Amino acid sequence: MKLKNFFLASLIAGSLWSCSQDFTDLTPVTQRSANGFYLTAGDMNTAINAAYRALQMNGTYNQSYWIMQEMRSDNTDQGPDGTGLGAELTVIDNFSEIATSEMIAAAYTDSYLGIARCNIVLDRIGAIEMDAALKERIKGEALFLRSLFFYNLAISFGNIPMPLSEAKSVAEGSSLPQLPASEIYKQLIVDLQAAETALPIKHAAADVGRATKGAAAALLGKVMLTAADKTGAAAALKRIVDGYGYSLLADYGSLWGLANKNNAESIFEVQFKGGGTGTGNSFTNAFSPLLRQTTGAFKNRPTVNMINAYERGDDRFLKSMDTSFVNSAGVLNTNSRNDTRFITKFGKENAFNENDASYNFVVLRYADVLLMLAEALGDSPEAYIYINRVRARAKLAPISAATAGTFEEKLLRERRVELAFENHRWADLLRFGKAAEMMTAQGKTARPLYLIPQRELDINASFKQN
Repeated sequence: MKLKNFFLASLIAGSLWSCSQDFTDLTPVTQRSANGFYLTAGDMNTAINAAYRALQMNGTYNQSYWIMQEMRSDNTDQGPDGTGLGAELTVIDNFSEIATSEMIAAAYTDSYLGIARCNIVLDRIGAIEMDAALKERIKGEALFLRSLFFYNLAISFGNIPMPLSEAKSVAEGSSLPQLPASEIYKQLIVDLQAAETALPIKHAAADVGRATKGAAAALLGKVMLTAADKTGAAAALKRIVDGYGYSLLADYGSLWGLANKNNAESIFEVQFKGGGTGTGNSFTNAFSPLLRQTTGAFKNRPTVNMINAYERGDDRFLKSMDTSFVNSAGVLNTNSRNDTRFITKFGKENAFNENDASYNFVVLRYADVLLMLAEALGDSPEAYIYINRVRARAKLAPISAATAGTFEEKLLRERRVELAFENHRWADLLRFGKAAEMMTAQGKTARPLYLIPQRELDINASFKQN
């Protein structure tokens, strides 16, 4: 995606969205400065790039989302380091964080910043003279991005405000009511259907990385499953399978690495570019074995329970995490100094500079669509066809209704190992009604929703704490 525009987008977004008080629903410093910018097609392109830029922030896919959606689950933990930053990660992992957690507050604030940027685009683009097809595409991108931010907020916090237009004043932005997640999902379904209509199936090379019909339909299917609309989800997901041109890569390992970004299986990735561009990621460093070697600390460590979820011979195991913690007999060693469990999906190499790597974060991909479609169809021969397409790529034998376990147990396990470390596990556990059970097995008492950040309660007297 035209990353050169991100620098201007960030500058403009920063100047237009600063405020003397730290409100979630930020408003322009002056309406005059905002009105003096959003005048041309080029301005709107910069504005939508600013919305994409919010996906790269520490409160979203660069840090908070993987802490809240992956480390929260039984897939990963903080590891033994409970000091400094590790202390805050540990309490999140153990469901004992408090309402002043900086990482949780960052997710809330940065997500709403992205939403606010989308609302500016949607409110202002109608009056601008520009190519009609480009206008519709940008509107579709804004609807998709806004829905993605709202989805992450809804599954994390449940009852949240839902601004759907640009706030014209601080008072307006800080007086929105909380809505239950069920109401949020209803709006997202409407918005994502409109986004799918407006967006292209694919983009020209210069715009690879922008939202497409497939991205809107995949997120729509996920939202519909979350809202218990399996019939609607199946229809949306079948549109992807039947007509949007995605395919499973032959080798699971080919999904990952700098040379494989935005591949044929990828539906939507958060684009990062290291090398001193200002748009590199920090999660590669956070997951790196070098952090273990130099400081004895690491983040987002695969749990023993995660390791044991893989069947023997599963090709995904060796291509998802480091295996130096398994001896030649295939026995896990968790008591030795050689226990260096770490994720490799998102890169092993040193970044150009610390916290400046080029690996993208994969948000939606075709294997997820196939498994969601199986979920939408329910226990049936057709559902097992989609599950077994994913298993075949992992070099595993097919399963069927005759295989031990319930359909939901088999599907949830397949989703776990196929999508490990990609921010799906916690949402899956909630959707399948398994969060409390799985966390109890790890000796933890699950709390399904995060606490609303305390400053939001201080600002909005009507807000109720989870």
